[in-house]
Amino acid sequence: MPYDDTDLTPKLAEAARQVEICNACRYCEGYCAVFPAMFKERAFGAGDLTQLANLCHNCRGCYYACQYTEPHEFALNLPAALAEARHETWERFAWPAAPARLFQRSGVALATALVFGIAALFWAAAALAPASGDGFYAVLAHGTMVAIFLPAFLLPLVAICIGLRRYWTEVGGQRITLAHLRDAGRSAATMRNLAGGQGQGCNFEDEDRFTNARRHAHQAVMWGFLLCFASTASGTVLHYVFDMPAPYGLFSLPKLLGVPGGLLLTIGTAALVRLKIKADPALGAPALWGAEMAFVLLLGLTGLTGLMLYAATGTTFVAPLLAIHLGAVLTFFLSTPYSKMAHGFYRMAALIRDAQVKRG
Repeated sequence: MPYDDTDLTPKLAEAARQVEICNACRYCEGYCAVFPAMFKERAFGAGDLTQLANLCHNCRGCYYACQYTEPHEFALNLPAALAEARHETWERFAWPAAPARLFQRSGVALATALVFGIAALFWAAAALAPASGDGFYAVLAHGTMVAIFLPAFLLPLVAICIGLRRYWTEVGGQRITLAHLRDAGRSAATMRNLAGGQGQGCNFEDEDRFTNARRHAHQAVMWGFLLCFASTASGTVLHYVFDMPAPYGLFSLPKLLGVPGGLLLTIGTAALVRLKIKADPALGAPALWGAEMAFVLLLGLTGLTGLMLYAATGTTFVAPLLAIHLGAVLTFFLSTPYSKMAHGFYRMAALIRDAQVKRG
């Protein structure tokens, strides 16, 4: 739809300028889902730009192929323009707004929250330890864990749902069908948009090097997180439905899901940290580099401390490791709607919306 750029924020206006040039050039057709979606339009409103920004996976292949980057007068840097617009949408849609501004601006906020979360749980472990119990429950009562973590899980989930509803309204989302979910799920599961135009991968690390390293690292993190979540869910079912409380043996469902999940999560985040250090920050949102790195490290710490806690079973290290692990998990949950973790939800919504447009 036609737009008046005075109605756009400065970041969206810059994204619109660059997208219109790309739409006229069309050299990057087929690089990722952004360009087919872009080429369907003739003019771009706020909703169109929001959708394109969240559909972008920041693989950077288009930048290195572009003939209009600096020193050309057009000075295109589409990955950076869409990254800035994308982060702005997360902040704009977030509820409540104040924590979003805090977490988007600095990774220090995440680190501070983690420290305070760990300190609080150390206090809880010492002051609220039950008189008896097995495994973790000998350090922190089951009821105390539930009282702390149930609200810490549900309240951020509500905040995410509010943000996604705002996003869906702005991009003109329609009724979701199973076909839309199937198309989007297939794309997310395979990380197809990180495969590059020819399937040889993207050059996130280096202009001249095409690799699937970032794609594989993202897949490891995604599947590791899902396995860890499934492990927790299966433990909850065993506890409440079958009256089988923790601790669980190595060949129990929680451990068969959780141990591989923790390994994938730890390895994947370590790979993402390495890639992020090597990549050019000017092709993303430089002001938010620290916040993004803090999120990846926090996610990795969650997986690593979970593995260490299992390895320390029956030793004196259980209490301090449990406090650190629960502090990391608690901070992760509370920061989810405001940290880069939100990108997973918005990107899935963007893929669903893209599937709707493709299916007409």
